[in-house]
Formats: sequence, C-alpha cells, structure tokens
Amino acid sequence: MDVLKITPRGYCYGVVDALTLAKRAARDESIPRPIVVLGQIVHNRYAVEELDRHGILTLDGPDRLRLLDEVPDGATVILTAHGVSPAVRERAREKGFHVLDATCPDVTKTHVLVRERVAQGYHIVYIGTPGHPEPQGAMGEAPAGRVTLVSSLAQANTVDLPEGPLAIMTQTTLSQWDTADIIAVLTARRPDAEVHNEICLATQLRQEAAVKAASGVDVVVVVGDPRSNNSNRLVEVVEKVGGTPAYRVETADDLRPEWFTDARRVAVTAGSSTPSQITRAVIGRLESWNVATVPDA
Repeated sequence: MDVLKITPRGYCYGVVDALTLAKRAARDESIPRPIVVLGQIVHNRYAVEELDRHGILTLDGPDRLRLLDEVPDGATVILTAHGVSPAVRERAREKGFHVLDATCPDVTKTHVLVRERVAQGYHIVYIGTPGHPEPQGAMGEAPAGRVTLVSSLAQANTVDLPEGPLAIMTQTTLSQWDTADIIAVLTARRPDAEVHNEICLATQLRQEAAVKAASGVDVVVVVGDPRSNNSNRLVEVVEKVGGTPAYRVETADDLRPEWFTDARRVAVTAGSSTPSQITRAVIGRLESWNVATVPDA
C-alpha cells in the first residue's frame, strides 16, 4: 500500500495569523493579564492546548456575549479566527477589556459585505452551518430579520425570499459543490439575486486537491478535529465528488486497519486548522504499517 501526501493541506494563512497573534501576545509583558480567547481560536483542540501551555485561557461556548461575563476584569480578550458580531465587540469595549482581533481576513471581507448590502436595502440569504461561530458573527452584522440562514437544499426550496433586493452569501469553509447546488436552487427562484460565493481560496484549493487525489487512490484519510467544519467538508467532497471512501481522524490513534483492507493506495490530507505535527504522526503511523511512501501530489 502506497501513501500519497496531498498538497496543499493543513494550516491556512488565517490560522497561522491567528495563532501567531496569540503567541506574540503571550510573550508581550505589556499586555494585560489574563489573556483569554473568546471561543476556540481555531477548531482544533491540540492548537488550543498549545495556547494553554503559553498561559492563554480559552473560554468556549456558543454564546460569545455570555462568555464575556466570565472574563476577569482588566483582561485581554482575543477574538477568534471565525469572527464575532458587532454586539460582542461593543460589549467587550464596554467592559474595558483590551481586545486583540484574530479574525480571518476572508471572514472580515464577508462582514463588510453584509454591512454594505444591508445599508443598500438588501435582504441577505446566508448559506452556512447552524451553530457555527462564523455565521453567528456575519449574521450579527445586520439588524434582526434582515438575514436568513440556509443550510440545506431542502431549506433553499422552501425558505421565504422577501421581495426587493436580495444577496446570497456563503460561509468561507463550506464545500463549493454543496453551495453551488444551494445557490442554483435559490437563483432559480430569484434570478435577480446577487450572488457572492465567499468560500475562501485555502478551503477551495484543499478540496480540489483532495478530490483530484481521490481518483487515484482507494482510501483518503482527513486529519482534523471533529468540530472543524473544513475538515468535515473534506471528507464529504472526497466521498460525494471523488467517489472514494474517506475517514476523518483526530490523531493517529484513530486509524483503523480494517479501513485499508485490500487498499493499494491511500492519500492523506488535513483540515486548515490541523497542526502539521498531528498530520505527520498519522502519516508516520501508516508508514509503520509496512507501506511505501510516494512523492507529494
């Protein structure tokens, strides 16, 4: 069995920037303590644990406003790569926290777009994952009732589309294939809708590389945290578009030999929030099973 290492894989620039900001803050003695991240800075528990070793506390939960009530007075608050709503930023200022913003630039771009279109009188249809912090932050840029969350084809067929200007936007970490289907349904119902596919380039390139590699292997392994939306989407696109069995593992210990029965070739990729050392350990475990390694794809 050969092991194919898919590229690109692993950390994207937004994740690197967020982690660099946090570690730099930990080294800067002039920054008020404690340093608290409002939610997981990226969706990977090993990345979060690394920050903990640098003395940075993570407060995790779906309600960012409520989490602010748990932050000690005078603390430094780091906003995660997923972004937050203006209401969270305002509450943090009101409480007097020193705020550091690790929001991914691609997410910020969507926030700006939401504000602009709402100011121009548009209703927004936002394609995203319910409960994920990125949609929560982006949708919070608009007054109540001005943004509708759509997460499936079934919803796209039935959701109310108000009269007047309509703009369609997407979460940055979704599958380009799934969003294309949803957008097709929405624009068939409203041909006048303005479409902004906001899937980030890093997500798109990782998906395309995984699908391409899937055509030449028997199994694909995706290394990523269970909460990582982009990691879970990699599994989905490999299976749905590439037509190849795929498994997500958090660490090498999650690998199961029975997945590779009769497999002659396996490919390995990783979500954009997965530390490289975790992926290397997965590859190393596969290599230890008496497999040969082929050059990077």
